[in-house]
Amino acid sequence: MTWLWIIVALVASGLFYWLFILTEGTYLGSRVVVLLYDWYARRYDKVKNILYVNELAYLGLPLSRALAQVDEPVILDVATGTGRLPLAMVRQPDFAGLVLGVEASERMLAEAHEALAGYDRAGLLRGDAHALSLGAASVDAVTCLEALEFMPRPEGVLDEFLRVVKPGGVLLLSNRVGPDAWFFPGRIAGRGNLERRLRARGLEPRTDCWQFHYDLIWATAPVAQAPQTVRKDTHRR
Repeated sequence: MTWLWIIVALVASGLFYWLFILTEGTYLGSRVVVLLYDWYARRYDKVKNILYVNELAYLGLPLSRALAQVDEPVILDVATGTGRLPLAMVRQPDFAGLVLGVEASERMLAEAHEALAGYDRAGLLRGDAHALSLGAASVDAVTCLEALEFMPRPEGVLDEFLRVVKPGGVLLLSNRVGPDAWFFPGRIAGRGNLERRLRARGLEPRTDCWQFHYDLIWATAPVAQAPQTVRKDTHRR
């Protein structure tokens, strides 16, 4: 019986570790994920060791270059967290656009408000990635970092991204690729998984190495082609 209890304890511990640590409540529902992020919002940047120089080099400057031909671009950052992507944009002296950050966690959003205080080119709102409160083709770029693997309906989230971005707009997404990607069955995780989904939607993604656990995926939203006019032969024989 002693060994049986040991096995039960090990299984229970492993299940707890998978549900709450490895996948951060993902398979317990969106409310649990939000509660966990509310719980450690104040420590998030320190735990992640977020450094502005890295954010600028890998996110801010490349995104600015991708949008260089757009006057005053509007960027939507989904699951903005503590506002890392908006900060990487608005801290650039030459950035003349607007960054909108959407976040489900109230306390993470409070951290973002504090970090972005004084920057008038950033706006924040609470919302759900599965149902974005923006009109169709209303933004020039959509970004989503370190969050897609936690989305319960990832296909719908990608469709929302493509709905709100303008034709020819930029997508900048992260894809979880570290060894722990195996612990996210049914979600967007694993090298090549996100790229396949984007190709199925008519995009041609480009993959950049970013972190041990994540790749960065760049893509351009399809541009609708004008219907071809069928020329009728009016010559009568």
